[in-house]
Amino acid sequence: MNNTKKSLLLVLLALLAITSTYAQIPVYKDATKPLDVRVHDLVSRLTLKEKVSLLGYNSQAVPRLGIPAYNWWNEGLHGVARAGEATIFPQAIGMAASFNPDLVKQVSTVISTEARAKYNLAIAQDRHLQYMGLTFWTPNINIFRDPRWGRGQETYGEDPFLTASIGCAFVKGMQGDDPRYLKASATAKHFAVHSGPEAVRDHFDALVDEKDFRETYLYAFHAVVDAGVESVMSAYNRVNGVPNSVNKRLLTDILRKEWGFKGHVVTDCGALDDVFETHKTLPNAVETAAAAIKAGINLDCSSVLQDDVIKAIDQKLLTEKEVDQRLFELLRTEFKLGFYDDAKGSPYDSYGRDSVHNTAHIALARKVAEQSMVLLKNNNSLLPLSKNKYSSMMIIGPNATSFDAMIGNYHGVTSKVVNFVEGITNAAGPETRIEYDLGADYTDTTHFGGTWAAGNTDVTVAVIGLSPVLEGEAGDAFLSKSGGDKIDLSLPLSEIKFIRALRSSVGKKPIIAVITAGSDVDVSAIEPYADAIVFAWYPGEQGGNAFADLLFGKFSPSGHLPVTFYKSINDVPDYQNYAMKGRTYRYYNGQVQYPFGFGLSYTNFSYKATNTPLTSYKLKDTLLMSLNVKNTGKYDADEVIQAYVQYPNFDRMPLKELKAFKRISIISGNEQSVTLKIPISDLQKWDLKKNNWTLYPGVYKLVLGSNSEEAKLSYSFKTE
Repeated sequence: MNNTKKSLLLVLLALLAITSTYAQIPVYKDATKPLDVRVHDLVSRLTLKEKVSLLGYNSQAVPRLGIPAYNWWNEGLHGVARAGEATIFPQAIGMAASFNPDLVKQVSTVISTEARAKYNLAIAQDRHLQYMGLTFWTPNINIFRDPRWGRGQETYGEDPFLTASIGCAFVKGMQGDDPRYLKASATAKHFAVHSGPEAVRDHFDALVDEKDFRETYLYAFHAVVDAGVESVMSAYNRVNGVPNSVNKRLLTDILRKEWGFKGHVVTDCGALDDVFETHKTLPNAVETAAAAIKAGINLDCSSVLQDDVIKAIDQKLLTEKEVDQRLFELLRTEFKLGFYDDAKGSPYDSYGRDSVHNTAHIALARKVAEQSMVLLKNNNSLLPLSKNKYSSMMIIGPNATSFDAMIGNYHGVTSKVVNFVEGITNAAGPETRIEYDLGADYTDTTHFGGTWAAGNTDVTVAVIGLSPVLEGEAGDAFLSKSGGDKIDLSLPLSEIKFIRALRSSVGKKPIIAVITAGSDVDVSAIEPYADAIVFAWYPGEQGGNAFADLLFGKFSPSGHLPVTFYKSINDVPDYQNYAMKGRTYRYYNGQVQYPFGFGLSYTNFSYKATNTPLTSYKLKDTLLMSLNVKNTGKYDADEVIQAYVQYPNFDRMPLKELKAFKRISIISGNEQSVTLKIPISDLQKWDLKKNNWTLYPGVYKLVLGSNSEEAKLSYSFKTE
């Protein structure tokens, strides 16, 4: 054979080898194929036993097909949680108080960056650990309808529109904007009609009519589904008699068919066990497994599906084809996360140690804490303090150095949490004489420390309030007297008496009260004894620095309450009553401590309209409202413009509803132009007779201000 023939033969053999290699690549591993084709191919290669092993949160490996073991359970409510070092942002309710969706998107972008980095580092060491994955069971977009609910701190407050706005921003930051790959998977929870009581959540039946169901409890879920959320978590409770995790109307008819959801549905942990053990709506685990698959559950945060789906098929309660559909929807998420592709092709493969808790992320945590804090009182413009005027200071109170009061629940860990004592001391500098004392605890009503010493200083900062051991999820808030919930709005009696003793000791010297909590508390009990009051929520790792910046005037406070502060728990309906009548600013017309949207500033703002809205609108129209906002005070500051709509006088209309808002920064003496947009379609309400959305004709009123009870501008218009 001559050299030419040898060369040709070698080329042919090489081509055959290449062709053979490509022919051996399974379709599901071929990144050039359409996503759904790849997923269907993988499902078709699995045995029934292998399929079922993938339906639990602790998903088993299938080595012959290259399917990795994977634990789906991860938390990232306000930072990567339970997974070692991570940036800790303010608790969710504090982020909502910023009224700044763009900022919250920056937060969730950081969370998903740190999540990817930690995942990459873990996988590099062949660690497939819980809380180190990419599928996050957050955000919590339940409506904080009752201030007793311990988990309300995890939400974005009581308003559906604000919750939807913040929730959509969070989801987009978590999931990224790559057209091919998810950065991480976000999960909207808990679907649906879920906001306590914690103590009975595993057997509670939330009774709600279709109007409240659609207008209040489903509004934010629909919004985040439209925004592309990858996952939804079903709630523990029943809704009108049916447990959420086997509720076909919720999980298939509404979520998938009506809203077009394409992702996967995961149960809350142990929720399928609740169906037959506590709700007792089905007799056993096998029938529950069948009902869950048929209803639309893809992933079980327990072991019911992995243990009992095959038994359900054997008993002809379920078909393998139905299992295939649920598994297809679940595995589709894994493909979108890049689990079956070369990691080097992912835009997130390079994230490593320098992407976790770095300087930029810490700076963002400080910025969010600054925008979250709400100034409730500022007598005689005490704040901001002049460092030159006050040469000595007492920092006192049970939460002044509390780690728990900084980080809230569902948190990460770091060695760099800056508490209130540390933040103020650093900002005041060594030339200021500062003392610290614990002062009081959560229970002792007779023994207090540091009050005498406070009387020997120029000004006192008293840090009191609640902590996540007093309010939170059932089991976690172990000092709660009601299974994680509060029984009333009161601060601990020990703190109230401590503040009285402090006032008696310091005389007329100023007291600045800082309250940490994740919910409405009765501020009136300590209000007479404090010259200024700041509501700090659970402010995250930079809370101490952020408060110090507020205290000394580095920025003007701009947080606004995302919940109503009632005067008494007696103003709120029975906790187990899920009807919205008499609840939240939308339906409660009595006097309050502080209205929804309230928050003071170091400056003042004036509003001037620059256009007049139309007098009449149709369903397809958008209302445009343009105005100039002027900073008329001495301090550069942010304003949050809030636009509320009042409805025609039809039965069960809200008193008013937030329908647009905008945070802007304005230099002292300057003004800024703003245009707010309200789609008229968003003013539709559920018609119980027609069983559909309806735009009711009549006269509406648009009211603009800095909170829900303020009217700086108002206009009336009609709809056709």
